[in-house]
Amino acid sequence: MNEQKNRKHFLLILLTVLCLILQVGCNNIKGEENSNSAKTPISIDSFKLNTIVNITIYDSQDKSLLEGALAICDQYEQLYSRTIETSELYRLNHGLLTHAADEENRFLISNELVDVLDYGLYYSKLSNGAFDITVEPITTLWKFTTSDAVVPNKEAIEKAVSTVGYQNMSMNGNTVTFKKDHMGIDLGAIAKGYIADRIKDYLLDKGVKSAMINLGGNVLTVGQKPTGEAFKIGIQKPFADRNEIVATMEIKDLSVVSSGIYERYFTQNGTLYHHILDPSTGYPYQNGLISVTIISKKSVDGDGLSTTCFALGLEEGMKLINSLDDTDAIFITEDYTLHYTEGFFEHIKVTEVD
Repeated sequence: MNEQKNRKHFLLILLTVLCLILQVGCNNIKGEENSNSAKTPISIDSFKLNTIVNITIYDSQDKSLLEGALAICDQYEQLYSRTIETSELYRLNHGLLTHAADEENRFLISNELVDVLDYGLYYSKLSNGAFDITVEPITTLWKFTTSDAVVPNKEAIEKAVSTVGYQNMSMNGNTVTFKKDHMGIDLGAIAKGYIADRIKDYLLDKGVKSAMINLGGNVLTVGQKPTGEAFKIGIQKPFADRNEIVATMEIKDLSVVSSGIYERYFTQNGTLYHHILDPSTGYPYQNGLISVTIISKKSVDGDGLSTTCFALGLEEGMKLINSLDDTDAIFITEDYTLHYTEGFFEHIKVTEVD
């Protein structure tokens, strides 16, 4: 959630693509006030969570709902940001929260932080550590979003790796315990999905039945369009121009989340280094994948699974998704081949783009 210029530029591009695909306008607040206004979507976008957030509502003209959705982003950013010094997560990582039982590495945390940490630990265990929420000491070393990004010092990486391991973190009620010194948590691979789900809950509670939530490419739909049509979601072609996609999908009341090496990366001495890091080595995964897209009911699951499956690689990632109910995935390998999980076409209408 560190506001860096080149990541913002990428996300602006990504949002533009999605807006074009979804046929959603991208002005600050949209919605015409006329006799046909009930049929006109209203929409708002803002820079939140270090990304462009866009909320579009199709079956209401109440613009206060848009502002309420953005307020939820602000609320959770103050809980889950790794870099905002006033956030709860930052204070946890730096030992600034209230200690439990006066023990140095035991801290009291809020219910909201407990909830998302539960998800993070679940996917850490599910992947046997290929996805690990305690990777913060490593991610802090890599500066993918700066213009002068370089590979960190080898000794620094090795030291950081020695502190990583979800097995050395435990939770009991509202108490989190670190069993090693200098441990830290990074929720960057799961927080946006969790927040998107909370925004959807808010809109449903307010009576909204047709909406689109887009947190910088984490797309979550509420129901379907008022006409009964599905929402059309585009899968961006990795490393391509802003308007190039490899496929479009039609979805209703589902989440679409992608993780890929083209999101944040730099090149040094002819080698590409991307942001999906192996907790066991401290370096980017090199497994022949370019991206993984997850289609699921909850966005938090799509967020956690997209990173988990990328980390596991094509074969093991496919096996994992095929073992889960109500979850589908598209894997893109280095040769730009699209690989679909079992039963994908029975659940989702997809059109590949030449």
